[in-house]
Amino acid sequence: MLARVNSCAVIGLDGVVVEVEVDTGQGLPAIVIVGLPDTAVQESRERVQSAIKNSGLYFPRKRITVNLAPASVRKVGPVYDLPIALGILMASEQLPTNALDGAMVIGELSLDGSVRHVRGVLPMAALARDEGFESIFVPAVDAAEAALIPDLAVYPAASLGALHSHLIGEITLETQTELPLEELTPTAQTDFSEIKGQEHVKRAMEVAAAGGHNVLMIGPPGAGKTLIARALPAILPSMTIDEALDATRIYSVADQLPENTPLMRNRPFRAPHHTISHAGLVGGGNWPQPGEISLAHRGVLFLDEMPEFGSRVLEVMRQPMEDKMVTISRAQGSLTFPANFQLIGAMNPCPCGFYGDALKQCTCSHSTITRYQKRLSGPLLDRIDIHIEVPRVDYEKLRDDRLGELSADVQTRVEAARETQRTRLAEQETITCNADMGPAEVRIFCDLGDEASSLISSAMSQMQLSARAYHRVLKLSRTIADLARETEIAPEHLAEALQYRSRLALN
Repeated sequence: MLARVNSCAVIGLDGVVVEVEVDTGQGLPAIVIVGLPDTAVQESRERVQSAIKNSGLYFPRKRITVNLAPASVRKVGPVYDLPIALGILMASEQLPTNALDGAMVIGELSLDGSVRHVRGVLPMAALARDEGFESIFVPAVDAAEAALIPDLAVYPAASLGALHSHLIGEITLETQTELPLEELTPTAQTDFSEIKGQEHVKRAMEVAAAGGHNVLMIGPPGAGKTLIARALPAILPSMTIDEALDATRIYSVADQLPENTPLMRNRPFRAPHHTISHAGLVGGGNWPQPGEISLAHRGVLFLDEMPEFGSRVLEVMRQPMEDKMVTISRAQGSLTFPANFQLIGAMNPCPCGFYGDALKQCTCSHSTITRYQKRLSGPLLDRIDIHIEVPRVDYEKLRDDRLGELSADVQTRVEAARETQRTRLAEQETITCNADMGPAEVRIFCDLGDEASSLISSAMSQMQLSARAYHRVLKLSRTIADLARETEIAPEHLAEALQYRSRLALN
């Protein structure tokens, strides 16, 4: 007897409908799975057999053939356990063959029949809705995540036995209620008010947040670079529902959603260690998975001790920083992941960390300092808009009990500047902030007066700015003008933007 159950595979960040066909026939008892399954799918034979028996159901002693169609799509992971088990129950006439018409089923089975968590539930549920399915059966622990997709009945399945009883009408599983997305509030984050001193650095971070600009902080150990970076997400504009769903989808596929957090309301903050591999940062593997730059999509990627990262690891970020996406090519095909992140880098000025420090003498030679700083290439530094020095904090400021400006107050100014940019760039579909502007937008929206033109002309020759650096200075000055609620870029806005250019020894 032939039975069919609809399930789903995730390719990159998108779902593909997989039809699980189960046929029972004469022959020695065995389960054969075809349709390009990986090892985890092949192992479902033992899990499914034990789960059916331990759920008080009958496992047919026949030759069972399971086909996962289309056969051209690689099937990865244990997500097909539950649909395979239900297909076997249908084929052995323990369930009506039409019991799952109009439904999609996903879930991993334990040996006792309970249904375990699987990755990628959000894109699977979105595909089910888009393909016209009326309902989806998911592990109970993943039901809240699937319920983020509207117009789809989500049934939480705690066990195979409970789902079987529901399908034959003995009990009724309650559908998961849709989450009120607007009521899901962000969790507490590091507040700017906790940062002592460093007023000029906090100003630079406000400018970076207002325009989506990349930042490199340079200073001695213990000056507060990491604390400042961790406080940045709190002043970035609050994520819209679309942005939150976008980030949640990536974390769902990567299986990194925090527990009891179906929807990410805080902007992502990723801080990989400098020993990270090329594939870990950009994404990759035999079957490509998102890397750190994709996990930082819509948020912040913080690289502490930036010169300690491998040169190949750093240089591979240059293209994603420009294109806001990364394409990973393998023999089986190419996958594209979003990578619209804000890069925040931190580094010491030299190996010992005290070059230029007012109190502690540097022990490094000039050639050592130059060699250390040259680990960051010119093309990479060109893509970083703001270079800011972070000096050590005076004792008087550290012992001062007064708090600084709250992140919420800074965020208000940042969101006002972002709204100005959204209004200005309304006709540009893919551009929402100044940092994303291309040469055409810079020419239209970054017009300079005579005095400002004279200033940038002098700076181009004295600072030896490249064409890319020239455009980045204009975009940065446009952001500074937006924060000041000015329609025109004044010389003082341009002067502040120019002071954020690199002062490293290699330049």
